[in-house]
Amino acid sequence: MIPPPSMTASRHIAIREAWLAQHAEPILDPGLPIIDPHHHIWKQVDQRYLLPELLADTGSGHDIRATVFIQCGAQYDMAEPPARRPLGETRFMTRVAEAAEASATRACAGIIGLVDLTLGDRVAPLLEEHVALADGRFRGVRNRTAWDASPLVRSNLESPPPGPLPLPAFREGARRLAAMGLTLDVWAYHPQLGQVLEVARAVPDLTIIVDHCGGPIGLAPYRREDVFAPWRAAITALAACPNVMMKLGGLAMDVGGHQFHQQPMPPSSDILAEAWRPTIEACIEAFGVERCMFESNFPVDKGMCSYPVLWNAFKRLAGGTSASERAALFHDTAARVYRL
Repeated sequence: MIPPPSMTASRHIAIREAWLAQHAEPILDPGLPIIDPHHHIWKQVDQRYLLPELLADTGSGHDIRATVFIQCGAQYDMAEPPARRPLGETRFMTRVAEAAEASATRACAGIIGLVDLTLGDRVAPLLEEHVALADGRFRGVRNRTAWDASPLVRSNLESPPPGPLPLPAFREGARRLAAMGLTLDVWAYHPQLGQVLEVARAVPDLTIIVDHCGGPIGLAPYRREDVFAPWRAAITALAACPNVMMKLGGLAMDVGGHQFHQQPMPPSSDILAEAWRPTIEACIEAFGVERCMFESNFPVDKGMCSYPVLWNAFKRLAGGTSASERAALFHDTAARVYRL
């Protein structure tokens, strides 16, 4: 018997390989080149997702040419002062990238680490250390920013304080980031998108990548049907800033409110595409294909669907696009934004 779904200590839906294996389907458009611009690598008490697990997923049928690792608090150097601990993550992911060089997928070809931007002017030497450690792979940072007043809305092991997006010091750090040609990934829930907009306007030279479709919340006390209109208005306002990009994915997280993991069988790509279509199409309409990129958000989204089915769903969602538009959504936007 397949065990029922549970949550990991880091507030993610536990991966059940046997449950996922109950549904398989042919790979759609297997020759389409893909860059996966958002995944994590970690070894936690209750979950392992290291290079072998990543390559097993990227090698499961779709043409995944390269990936971008996104900060997740893995392999921090706890012997260092707090501001320097994330250097351990960049150091470790660089070794992962080197180990993958002979593989079909250039795993961790880009690395997004963590430097606390509220350090303001002091971020510059830390950023320089990350750049040096990554041997040409360091592309930018992501800070812990996702927060909601409801204790029921959580998607991280640690719930950050309501900041740091509105803080003047954060914007000072963001300016230093922009001056070095580095990017800022932002994971924020939809009520915080106004704060993201303020950062985008305050630092127009900074490329900001909004993760996971801008975080529309589907859990109580929110309802998806009530959230859609204000979320759409917020992403439309963000799209008016040419320095803001949008990642299309992250919709199989618990915080999104979908319950695919509660079903006896895992979802097909048809089911996923139908459920996600309004959100994905609204993002593409607002930002255009040149500023959108599909993302896996694995292993977090693996609690609800498998890697082959996920990318099949994305290909279904892009079914009405031209060849050049598909190339942008699956490869070219990510290659340009992350300089791969």
